[in-house]
Amino acid sequence: MTITAKLQIYPTYEQAQLLVETGRAFSKACNYTSDIVFDTHDLRQINLQKKVYSVLRSEYGLPSQLACNVVRHVIGNYRTILANQNEWIKPNYTHTTYVLSWNRDYSLTRDHFSIGTLSGRVKLPYANEGMKHYFDGTWEFGTAKVVNKHGKWFLHISATKEFKPLEDKDVSNVVGVDFGINFIATTYSSAGKTDFYYGKAIKQKRSQYKKTRQQLQKRRTASARKRLKAIGSRENRWMQDVNHQVSKALVSKQPERTLFVIEDLTGVRTAAERVRLKDRYVSVSWAFFDLRQKLAYKAAMHNARVLAVDPKNTSRTCPKCGHTEKANRDKCKHVFICKNCIYTSNDDRVGAMNLHRKGIEYLGAVTVE
Repeated sequence: MTITAKLQIYPTYEQAQLLVETGRAFSKACNYTSDIVFDTHDLRQINLQKKVYSVLRSEYGLPSQLACNVVRHVIGNYRTILANQNEWIKPNYTHTTYVLSWNRDYSLTRDHFSIGTLSGRVKLPYANEGMKHYFDGTWEFGTAKVVNKHGKWFLHISATKEFKPLEDKDVSNVVGVDFGINFIATTYSSAGKTDFYYGKAIKQKRSQYKKTRQQLQKRRTASARKRLKAIGSRENRWMQDVNHQVSKALVSKQPERTLFVIEDLTGVRTAAERVRLKDRYVSVSWAFFDLRQKLAYKAAMHNARVLAVDPKNTSRTCPKCGHTEKANRDKCKHVFICKNCIYTSNDDRVGAMNLHRKGIEYLGAVTVE
């Protein structure tokens, strides 16, 4: 499993100037390399490196390893664009961010961070709270990025560790997790306990962001566009933090060897586009996939696992008698009332109960096989 550790670094004024200078040279070198890739459509690293390496070294002043990083970075960006957009779109590099390779142009100890620049190596202190467990010998560091945001410097490091996956036979607890908007998550465990993670305040804050964006879009000025970009980044960071907190709470409340059963929401965007226009922003842009990813890696670190199942009828099926009907659920009142046995409960809780049942059925089927 690979995760990205984000930590703040504290360069002096002179060191910060070196980082800016190196980042600008790296971005210019990426643009030069990107132009060649866009013209040739050649993503073979050996061919591209032969074409650009000497120029990156002589004209942009990059050390040998940073020049190699430019080639790999640009190729990776193009491959991502082709995978997502299925067409050749030229990326533009404007930031002072630059990419580093572990033990070649950067290294990290418990006390300081060493980084390569255009003028050689510099050592920088960093915020090491929460980083101690990465030095226990079980983690391997990989590619890193130096990022400058609002005058502050950060280091994003990929860290990899092998975790033995939880096997089906070792599962001792099953938890159904229903993701939603009014309740960002609702859980039902094997102990029969239900927990609600309220999302109303999150929904209201995102609505405020939306209104602010609409007001700025009407102005159509350069300052408004700059402000729009800043607001988008701020909302994204805030939502990432919310998902971190929720996923951490979900995992920490359950014992080890837990199987978290969630809905496979791969097609949530297509389904959400059928809802009312005024509700579409909330439904389409809600960060369910990000929450699922964070829950998956936190569960793996906790000797637990996530299972995604077919979401069909999870909110329409009675968890007591099994009767399935669309009318069982009242979405406006968020109430589930079974038309067969009159069982009544919160609709999100019923969804979590049915996911819990699907987890039990999955384990039973595996045992039988």
